[in-house]
This record gives sequence, structure tokens and C-alpha cells, in this order.
Amino acid sequence: MEQYSPSTNDLTKYLFFTGKGGVGKTSTACATAVSLADSGKRVMLVSTDPASNLQDVFGRELTNKGTTIEEVPGLHVANFDPVTAAQEYMESVVGPYRGLLPESAIANMEEQLMGSCTVEIASFNEFSDFLTNPEVEQNFDYIIFDTAPTGHTLRMLQLPSAWNNFLDENTTGVSCMGQLSGLADKKECYERAVQTLADKNKTTLLLVTRPQEGPIMEAERASNELKELGVLNQRLIVNGVLEKPTDAVSQKFADEQQEALTNMPAS
Repeated sequence: MEQYSPSTNDLTKYLFFTGKGGVGKTSTACATAVSLADSGKRVMLVSTDPASNLQDVFGRELTNKGTTIEEVPGLHVANFDPVTAAQEYMESVVGPYRGLLPESAIANMEEQLMGSCTVEIASFNEFSDFLTNPEVEQNFDYIIFDTAPTGHTLRMLQLPSAWNNFLDENTTGVSCMGQLSGLADKKECYERAVQTLADKNKTTLLLVTRPQEGPIMEAERASNELKELGVLNQRLIVNGVLEKPTDAVSQKFADEQQEALTNMPAS
């Protein structure tokens, strides 16, 4: 194993940090973003975790548009809020009809858009838009995604391809939220998002784990599922390794960690 260092490792433009809850995804993503910004790079750090704590890390309110961090020149941080995204999406669908249709029709449209499906669609619309935004790509050297725990992230990464296939196959114009409401207009965006995720020259997925059997096994499962999605450019970051135990207790932990690392799958 080699030591992970953003300043010396060859990194792609898009970096996704994911892993089991509590392994240090956010800490590693933030450290990477700050390190790259300190080296003179322009960095956008984005959280796609519904339970994001980036606002706590940087001590300020964040939006989905990106906030400048004055203490770290070159660093911008954005926070995707699924509730806000869903509200904005609903209004983009319903808004054009206000004043044109009866209130009962508007209320019916809003009711159709109240389900969890709308939150899901709004969230991955926001994610896909950000991933394929040419202005973001031009303005930043690195775009770093601090994602939710593995299962949620796998679902998010599956969505652009899944909805793209749905739009190809669906002939009724109806989805779990009623009418597709212009989703077909997003087809090209979803295709570009899938291409970017699968492009090893653009995107790296960094699986963060700890030197323990459970997290390592989950990282292996996630890695295999990601390969099935076409995300082949992956790296494993083992966080929290005890390198210099100072007493019997820490030595015990270090021995257990080394055993887990020794038994770690080769790929």
C-alpha cells in the first residue's frame, strides 16, 4: 500500500468519495479539497449526502450553487438539499400552469408530485446537471463529490442510466409521479452523466474504508457493484491505520488492523 496524498497522487477531474458510514468519507474528501486548493488549484466540493455535515465542517450555511470559503482561496463548497431540490423541481413543473389551469388541476398536479419519487428525481437531476455543467467543468480544476453511505451512493449512480433506459422504453409518458413532465428533455444530460462516470480519464471513485473486516467487506461489495455500473477507475483508501502503537491496548488494535489488511481481497 502507498500513502494517499492529493499532492502526489495522479487525480482525475471528478472525484467521488464513498464508503460505509463512519469510515471518514467527509474528512477525507474535505482534506483532499483543502490540500488541492492550497496547492493553487480551483476546487469545487459537493455533498450529495442527505445527512451532510459540510456546513458544520466549514462553519457556514451552504447552498446548492456553491459558496466561497474565504479561509481557503480557490475552494468552493456546495450542499445538495433533496427537500429544496424537490420543491424547486415541483415548481418548475407546476409553475408554468399557474393562472392558466383551474386551482383544482394545479392541486392535482402538486399531489402527483408529492411522493418520494419526486425527491429522487429532483436529486439526481441536480446531480446530473452538476456533473455535466460545462461552466463548472471550465471554472474548476477538480470537482469532488462527498457522497452518502455506499448503498445510497450506488442508487444515485444507477439513476442516470436507469432513467435513461426508462425514457427509451416508456411509451405511455407516465411515471411513478404521473406525467413525465419533461423528463425526456433530460435524456441527453443523463447520457452525458453516464459517460462521465464511466470515463476513467475523467472520473475516479475513491472507496474509503477502515482497517476492519466489516468495512473492508462492504468496500469489496460496493466495488463489484460499481464495476457492473461501468465505474472501473477505483481506488481504495484505508483510513485510521495505527502505524505506531504506544501501549498494549493500541498494539492490540494495531494487530487486529494488520490481520484485516492481510486478509483483504487482492482486488
